Amino acid sequence: MSKVGEVGRVALKASHLDKWFGEGESKTFAVRDVSFEALAGEMLFIVGPSGSGKTTLLSMISGILKPNAGEVFVSEKDLWMLSSNELADFRLNKIGFVFQDFHLFPRLTTAENVAIPLILRRVDWSEAIDTARKYLDIVGLKNKADLPPMKLSGGEQQRVAIARAIAAQPDILIFDEPTASLDGDTGRKILEFVKTEVLNPNRCIIIVTHDSRIFEYADAIMKMEDGKVIGIERVGHEK
Repeated sequence: MSKVGEVGRVALKASHLDKWFGEGESKTFAVRDVSFEALAGEMLFIVGPSGSGKTTLLSMISGILKPNAGEVFVSEKDLWMLSSNELADFRLNKIGFVFQDFHLFPRLTTAENVAIPLILRRVDWSEAIDTARKYLDIVGLKNKADLPPMKLSGGEQQRVAIARAIAAQPDILIFDEPTASLDGDTGRKILEFVKTEVLNPNRCIIIVTHDSRIFEYADAIMKMEDGKVIGIERVGHEK
């Protein structure tokens, strides 16, 4: 895949993606002919009203939901031409998720929650916990490592989810409505942290959001409506 200016290499490329449900007269398009590039070193925001296809698109580019048509390239490989085992490896090693509701396990400590993707990669337990503590330190929660998630504030739980997502060093990091459960001030602090501490020249961050208060942190904004891309703007670059 090509490089684009000085912004960075193309980390993910989607080409003419379609996804529909039903057949015949009941056939409904969730995503129609969507093409875009996400660059390493940038935060790409995907915005649009509910029902515009954002979640379906996320599922396709992350290897969860197979498109009816189109291609997704990551590291110059067509994602949907991979075997089931290769696709599972991609989801485990190349991509990290920060879910809207955090998806932390209440019976585990914060350190154990962060260690989950490392354990899945068969890292030794003690090494995984040590690594998890390191990433909790990075997100400012070193002293909360042995607490259960219920003892943390919403902003702190979000940081635990971020630590878990980056512990496996993913190339692509996806946030689904990262500020939906947070007040405005906490949400902006989280995005400031992500922009300065989590984003790096080798990592692409894709954020789905309705929250216009955080648009200022975007390097690129892709607008969707009725399953289609209606515009992409890269800040400081040509549209």
